[in-house]
Amino acid sequence: MNLTAVTEVNEVMERHIEDSLAIIPPITNSYISHCNNSTKNINLVDVGSGAGLPGLILAIACPDWKVTLLESMNKRCVFLEHAIGLTGLSNVKVVRGRAESLGQDLRFREKFDVAVARAVSEMRILAEYCLPLVRVGGLFVAAKGHDPQAEVRNAERAIQMMGAAVLQLCSVESHSPYGQRTAIICLKDHPTPRKYPREPGTPAKAPL
Repeated sequence: MNLTAVTEVNEVMERHIEDSLAIIPPITNSYISHCNNSTKNINLVDVGSGAGLPGLILAIACPDWKVTLLESMNKRCVFLEHAIGLTGLSNVKVVRGRAESLGQDLRFREKFDVAVARAVSEMRILAEYCLPLVRVGGLFVAAKGHDPQAEVRNAERAIQMMGAAVLQLCSVESHSPYGQRTAIICLKDHPTPRKYPREPGTPAKAPL
C-alpha cells in the first residue's frame, strides 16, 4: 500500500519496529515520575500514525494501554483497521481526521494522558498538533533523531504557548543501526488557550 519508503523486512524491524518499542521506557519512566500515576490504563494518542508507527506497536506491546491512532489519510486508516482486525487487538481504535480539528473537538481536546508523534513534523508544529489533545498533567513525547537540541530550542516558545514545558531529552535504547534516537518529553502544566490549535494547515504554514 506504499505506506512507508522502507519495504525490506529486516529494515522495517530495525528502523520502525525497534524505534517504536524504544520509546516505551521513556514514556513509562516519565509518567511514573512526573504524573504520579500508574502506567496501567494510559490513554494514549498517536498523532499522524501513518502505518501505525509507533501507536499500533505500542498497543501490541502494552495491552493495558488504550491507544487512539489519529490519521488523516483514508488509505492509511483502511490499512490500520485491517491490521487491527488481523491482530484481534481490542485496546486500539482508528480516528480519521486532522489534529487541528480534533484539538478543537471537545470529545478529544485535553482527553489523553500521553500524545506521541514520530517522523511527522518539526517540534514547533508538533506542539500545536499534539499538546491541545493532552490533559493537564499529561505528557507529549516526540520521537526524534540523535541531535534535536536546536529544534527543541526553536520550539520552546510554541510548547509554552500550548501550556507545557520541555521536561527532558532522553537518549533511547535501540539496537537500530540507523543512529541514536531521542525522545523529547514535555509535561503539560496548564490548559491550552482556546484559540489553539489554529485552522487546519495553519500550524505548518505559519509555525509559532
